[in-house]
Amino acid sequence: MCNSFWNKKKILITGNTGFKGSWLSIWLLKLGADVYGYSLKPNCDQKLFKNIFIDNNDVKNFSGNFVHKTGDIRNLSSLKEYINDIQPELVFHLAAEAFVRKSYQDPLKTWETNVIGCINLLESLKNLKNICSAVLITTDKVYKNEEWIYGYRENDRLGGHDPYSASKAAMEIAVESYRSSFCGSNAHQTNNLLFATARAGNVIGGGDWSEDRIVPDIVKAIQNKEQIILRNPASTRPWQHVLDPLFGYMLLAKNLHEYKFNSKESRNPFATAFNFGPEYFSNKSVEELVKKIISIWEGEYIINQNSSQLYESSKLNLISEKAFKLLNWRSKWNFQESTLKTINWYKDVFKGDSPIDCCVRDILDYEENII
Repeated sequence: MCNSFWNKKKILITGNTGFKGSWLSIWLLKLGADVYGYSLKPNCDQKLFKNIFIDNNDVKNFSGNFVHKTGDIRNLSSLKEYINDIQPELVFHLAAEAFVRKSYQDPLKTWETNVIGCINLLESLKNLKNICSAVLITTDKVYKNEEWIYGYRENDRLGGHDPYSASKAAMEIAVESYRSSFCGSNAHQTNNLLFATARAGNVIGGGDWSEDRIVPDIVKAIQNKEQIILRNPASTRPWQHVLDPLFGYMLLAKNLHEYKFNSKESRNPFATAFNFGPEYFSNKSVEELVKKIISIWEGEYIINQNSSQLYESSKLNLISEKAFKLLNWRSKWNFQESTLKTINWYKDVFKGDSPIDCCVRDILDYEENII
């Protein structure tokens, strides 16, 4: 994992209280980074952050330092002040309104958070004196979904049916605009900033307690001895363990940053968009995922396809050749391994194991697969 690169790096993570943000924080702290979080106050769904960073003092045993500030990504002055204080060297932007259904309920907040929030971050980074590399996380849903069997590549058309997908596609366009307009050596530009975007989705893993997400819903139903209700059993998704895309984000940030120092070329090949999706055989239907889970942890399910009239795509697949060729990244855990790791995390925590111990265990197992 090149611990020497991450050791003592000043890293800002927006949305650090979320599912991905919590796992990324743990991993970077383990590698010795100084992690600075910025996000809204954790809600009832974000128990992983609360369990590990509020209720548990074990994070103090890591070599890296952790600081958290409660703030709204839509508040430019607060965000800019925090960034000026930190002077981060790397940024992972995960703060978002990240749920399709919530985007239907409050589209204005979704657009403000996902587009204006991202622009606020880019604007706040513009005046940094040090070199800063930022990986801005969007989603696999940024593509105009044609419901075809083929995978989407980074140069395919962007789009989005629902407010969440469309706002994330707009975020990609905003980042490209900022990169073209403000990154460079002209009078109105800065040579200190590097931006890349990362597209992934449908991650699973222990510690996700979010409402209206398939794995947390299954776990809650099993724990409560209730039937699991499937809305869209035939919808296929590129399921992957949360550590797979996080490793991709970290590889991208490292290469983006190091290329700036090690190359005399002005064009940075990593300052662009990257897909991080699993191998094609990890594309499984929702029903296949549920069947796999209840083979590990006993439960039963029923199908209720009339429970929602909101649009959800039925087919989605990413092609990640670019990440493989430029970053030497590919998924380390297949569908079976990812599902097993995920469900065993929940089972062990319900038996009384510490959430942070379960996370660190999975990270150590994952690192053994890294060549």
